[in-house]
Amino acid sequence: MTDWTLHQQPQLGYSYAGFAQAKVFVFQKWCDLAIERHKLLPTDLSGACKYGSLFMNQVFGGAIHGHYEHQYNMIDGRIVDLSHDAMDVGRMHNPYRHEPDFFCDSTKEGGIK
Repeated sequence: MTDWTLHQQPQLGYSYAGFAQAKVFVFQKWCDLAIERHKLLPTDLSGACKYGSLFMNQVFGGAIHGHYEHQYNMIDGRIVDLSHDAMDVGRMHNPYRHEPDFFCDSTKEGGIK
């Protein structure tokens, strides 16, 4: 089983300023994707947690954590979530629950759990 929660080596050191820049960048890309798909422009990063957490993981390192509904990063022992203030995250009972089995390797026997 591939453990997607494994730590990625950072390209940049994590900082609050870097977080703010990443959030602006990912939101712009989320809007670009909506335009490309002829959808309404988003007002926040609702629905973008997987894109955001993968981006943060590649840029700032850390580990991807989450569950079926939400994905976020753990960097230096703290929760880092570009979607923390998104409407869909605000509606969740426990957005920062971590279910390691959710991140199984779907190419192996047994598929996605």
